Amino acid sequence: MNVPLLDLKAQYRALQPEIEAAVAEVFAAQAFILGPKVQAFEQACAAYCGAPHAVGVSSGTDALLMALMAEDIGPGDEVITSPYTFFATAGCIARLGAKPVFVDIEPRSFNIDPQQIAAKITKRTKAIMPVHLYGRMAEMDAINALAREHHLVVIEDACQAIGSEFHGRRTGACGDYGCFSFFPTKNLGGAGDGGLITTGDAARAAKLLALRNHGMEPKYFHKLIGGNFRLDALQAAVLQVKLGHLDAWTAARRRNATRYARLFGEAGLAPQTVTLPTTPCAEAGLADDDRCHCHVFNQYIVRVPRRDELRAFLTARGIGSEVYYPLPLHLQECFRYLGHQAGDFPESERAAAGTLALPIYPELSDAQAACVVETIAEFLRH
Repeated sequence: MNVPLLDLKAQYRALQPEIEAAVAEVFAAQAFILGPKVQAFEQACAAYCGAPHAVGVSSGTDALLMALMAEDIGPGDEVITSPYTFFATAGCIARLGAKPVFVDIEPRSFNIDPQQIAAKITKRTKAIMPVHLYGRMAEMDAINALAREHHLVVIEDACQAIGSEFHGRRTGACGDYGCFSFFPTKNLGGAGDGGLITTGDAARAAKLLALRNHGMEPKYFHKLIGGNFRLDALQAAVLQVKLGHLDAWTAARRRNATRYARLFGEAGLAPQTVTLPTTPCAEAGLADDDRCHCHVFNQYIVRVPRRDELRAFLTARGIGSEVYYPLPLHLQECFRYLGHQAGDFPESERAAAGTLALPIYPELSDAQAACVVETIAEFLRH
């Protein structure tokens, strides 16, 4: 049976009339850059995240970059973040001339370990950039407490975690900034690149609005040097349609995760051989149901033996999988100047060497999920 890692065509078929109607409105108006469609989407996202302000931007990468720019972070400054994440997290710090300072991850959540952050704070530290990896929130209470103690800015990299929440707060409403990606593979994905920044501060929101349009306010007058970081009206129109379905998709992803746990358990693989993802709600002994978005499962990540061999076996059987991420950032060639070596961040390195993403998209069928587990069981028993 063919089981893709992600099936965007299935999602589009269900929404095609709504999306085409929304796009047609943009073409009829011939208003493609910012405008009312973007404003309406920003307002809807702000309400969804529980944040007072939201600014639509050109990508998740640009959202991270703009948040750093809004705080005037640059040469001589340090920003604490995780080495186990997509490149953009640390790449944006380095692009501005600041120094990425890595802190290892906590092995269950794959997120930055708050207990190791304090030791990395110096007089040069300006911000902490926690990553809500794979759809699970980092431990924001502990991170925010450290930030308050040391007068640091908190920039949430929420690119994989829109809608995730814990203790009643959603991603994007827990730090000074929340940065989101609408890359097509995300839980809320556009028809191309797109992003968003949330903030609770009106002055920060005003600065972001200027930065995304070359620092221009009013027209043709530039108080700041910004860039072309605008969200297209076409993307906003598509995303506005999809936003109305996001909670239903999240519930489906969570049901798929529950189904995987049952199937792996019935196959005798978990927790004996395969380590499955957990949720903060379950770990805290709280109810873990569709009403509590402790984890929105942008990816379903398992730890498995002989990971690379297993992936090749799955590929040969028509089952999609992916490795996120095979080489931690501290070992990337472009960050060699930071002076790190193998062994500096052991949990990040262990995750990079032994984890695998399995299909978790909302339209995944019972038969497809069963096929994934049966095929993994077949491999591991030989």
